[in-house]
Amino acid sequence: MSPSLEPVFARLIDDAAIFPPGDAPLPDAVAAHAARTPEDGAELVASFVLRDTDLPSVRGLEAPLSVVVTGGAGQLAGPAGLCGRLGLRLSALEIALRDLDDLAGNARRVVAAVDAARVEGVLDEDVPVFVELPQDDPGHSWLAAADEVAGAELRLKLRTGGVEAHHVPSSATLAAWIDAALDRETPFKCTAGLHHAVRHDAGHGFLNVLAATRLAFDGGSREEVVATLESRDAAALAARDLTGVRRWFTSFGSCSVAEPWADLRELGLVA
Repeated sequence: MSPSLEPVFARLIDDAAIFPPGDAPLPDAVAAHAARTPEDGAELVASFVLRDTDLPSVRGLEAPLSVVVTGGAGQLAGPAGLCGRLGLRLSALEIALRDLDDLAGNARRVVAAVDAARVEGVLDEDVPVFVELPQDDPGHSWLAAADEVAGAELRLKLRTGGVEAHHVPSSATLAAWIDAALDRETPFKCTAGLHHAVRHDAGHGFLNVLAATRLAFDGGSREEVVATLESRDAAALAARDLTGVRRWFTSFGSCSVAEPWADLRELGLVA
């Protein structure tokens, strides 16, 4: 019998094998993605993540694709249109705000570009757009940009790690990001640093983030949310009620599927 997942973990990971620190060659990553079976975590995977510049190299790929826009707002429509012309399944667009001096203005330009792409018919209404905000504490500028994203019913992208230790946000910062998203009733995804289920020396755990999001949604205090993000009690985290949390924490990008899969099996969360 094939292993099966609880619904809260199904399609939780976007396969970002070509991104750091994995840096798998694109052909190898595509082949591994296509060959993955239920025995090695296929049910965990939602989409394959690649850059817009990679699209011509995956012509004919049948997997749903999350496309990272490498340019600014003006280049957002191009990848959506190219997916249509190449017969690729676009499941999400992801774009980072780069104008650090005017985050809200940058967010408005992204919103305008998304609206134009939808009106022109190159971007379907049901394809979500994730807007990545900087890895800063959410001050006025950060929150103003989040307001623009939420007002347009786009989604947030939160970078929870990176190649170097200083790229891992503190638990207090991550808790503030989660609160900001929930306050605006805005779904979010995470990217980077969530290879393991439980908090460890090198970074955050995806099970911690799921539990912290549910706790914050239920009205937990900021201190309680931070404590949940910091917890290393795997058994306690595995026993948490996570019902409904995926409405808000939609997925996370990971260059590894094997590590999260192994953790879930070790915790007894794979039937």
